[in-house]
Amino acid sequence: MDGILNILKPTGMTSFDVVAYLRGLLKEKKIGHTGTLDPGAVGVLPVCIGKATKTIEYLTDKDKIYRAELTLGISTDTQDSYGTVLKVSEVEFTREQIYSAIMSFVGSYDQIPPMYSAVKIEGKKLYELARDGITIERKPRKVTIYSIDIIEIKGNKAIFDVVCSKGTYIRTLCSDIGDKLGCGGHMSFLVRTRSGRFELSDSLTLEEILEFSKDNSISSKLSTIEDVFDDFDRIDLNSSETKKLINGAYAEIKRKSLREGIMFKTYDVNGHFIGISEVLLIKGRLLLKMKKRF
Repeated sequence: MDGILNILKPTGMTSFDVVAYLRGLLKEKKIGHTGTLDPGAVGVLPVCIGKATKTIEYLTDKDKIYRAELTLGISTDTQDSYGTVLKVSEVEFTREQIYSAIMSFVGSYDQIPPMYSAVKIEGKKLYELARDGITIERKPRKVTIYSIDIIEIKGNKAIFDVVCSKGTYIRTLCSDIGDKLGCGGHMSFLVRTRSGRFELSDSLTLEEILEFSKDNSISSKLSTIEDVFDDFDRIDLNSSETKKLINGAYAEIKRKSLREGIMFKTYDVNGHFIGISEVLLIKGRLLLKMKKRF
């Protein structure tokens, strides 16, 4: 079984819990997810199976879309509603002031990963240290908030959609917004509505996956490995070019469309997808090199 399942992760389960459940249900050892979603959050979690696990690094790099609820005036140690309350403050801001504070984060900014996260420092996950009562200094990481669409601001709560780069912690964004206003805040709800090409409307619950596994129709629910690279152009090779690439050699390709750095979905002479390749400029020659073979 090779492909990607678009899972609707339920609340209360970690991303690893979902992978472990599917590994047991589908009797497949090679399974991995494409980006951690907090246990309290729900939404799109693409899960790669079989040869598709080779695509995880590419799927993880994709932009993501979330809908979040921010609650101002209450700060927690986990930056979400599941943590211990650290501080409660009055929220006396106009809608315009809250709107302005939220929108000020559109663009790139240095975000400090939360202690309750899976980020590793010197081989130790931060949440493991946090559970032991240890707080350490974390280096900020550059993240990009491409857009924020505010749905509603009412009282001390705001609901908004955010499009962001990989590695962005939405609960940290909520906490940072609260800190900017001076009253603190936390993320009280989160749903991931999109991860790369995978949409919430097309996701499958674990209950649905269970039913599909009973009648052996689960394979029809898989996205193909090729689908991951639908934003790449296609290149078809002749037999000589195919042989060179699958043996790890360079192939000089005579195509007008070639430019250095272009990535291609690559097909053999019979039209079978064999992997992705990259155009390299070496000693003045444009050469094709297999980047990842499937």
